[in-house]
Amino acid sequence: QVQLVESGGGLVQAGGSLRLSCAASGRTFGRLAMGWFRQAPGKEREFVTAITWSGGITYYADSVKGRFTISRDNAKNTVYLQMNSLKPEDTAVYYCAADPLDYGSSPSEYRYWGQGTQVTVSS
Repeated sequence: QVQLVESGGGLVQAGGSLRLSCAASGRTFGRLAMGWFRQAPGKEREFVTAITWSGGITYYADSVKGRFTISRDNAKNTVYLQMNSLKPEDTAVYYCAADPLDYGSSPSEYRYWGQGTQVTVSS
């Protein structure tokens, strides 16, 4: 089992920045592919970004490419999502996800999920 706890969400003005963190426990973090997803009210959960267990490969949704950066610190069992140039359409609950096999862009490809953290971007 893996437990994931997100933090760092909040309210920010358009153009601002936030850094989300996801702390993992319960399994060797360094062997987990990690991803971030988000879900706005009335919408399906959508892929944001993912990173391989080594951190060597990252993958971004077109909507966040160039603005968001995923990174990980395996010594701290933590993955980060740096979000810059935030837009009102980035408003959503952001979820951290993990899987021992591989990273992907579909929620069904991830076995473990955090409880989510709210990000609200005001215009």
